[in-house]
Amino acid sequence: MNKRVGTRGALGVLFAVTGLVLVRPAAGQSPVKAVVPVSMPAWSKGIQPLTRDSYYHAIECGKQGAAQPSCVFYDAGLCKNDDFVLSFYSPYKQVAYEVWGAVSRKRPAPTPNYAAAQQTRVVIGITPVRGAKNQIANVVVKRAGKSVEPDTRTIDGTSGNFIFGFPPFAPTATITIDMVGKTRTQSCVLDRTALSRLR
Repeated sequence: MNKRVGTRGALGVLFAVTGLVLVRPAAGQSPVKAVVPVSMPAWSKGIQPLTRDSYYHAIECGKQGAAQPSCVFYDAGLCKNDDFVLSFYSPYKQVAYEVWGAVSRKRPAPTPNYAAAQQTRVVIGITPVRGAKNQIANVVVKRAGKSVEPDTRTIDGTSGNFIFGFPPFAPTATITIDMVGKTRTQSCVLDRTALSRLR
């Protein structure tokens, strides 16, 4: 299940990782194409910094309280592969998840801190698939022939959080997210349509 992540202390991370070595994909291994749920509410602007409008929309999204509303958990199964589970965190998702967490436990919907949510950037959280032995080492976004490294990377055991700015995820070009493991790399392709539907 996804967890709420901000730019300060994501998921209880204990230490930063340095000196990482990129590992190439295994021979013959094809990239996975990202799949966004068809039930995802209409949206075409992609992940963006928080605005007043998106803040209130995220609150309404969280108030649904269903088991896994697609406006909160749009990344569930986004890039299925044998090694890693990828989760996106964004200002919108941080607000929606906080509200959903309370409402799903039959508590009153909170009013998340707007200023704190504005400081959140794009976080890619990586956890291992059950039984997988390939440990995450890095996440790299490839866009327009260039590789974008995370501004911050932290790894806690077999899980990691990789923080990026917003530009690599603009829905103006296809990107590839390389989940670099210690034994092989899993790649996920997000085309412009998929990127435009993320929030």
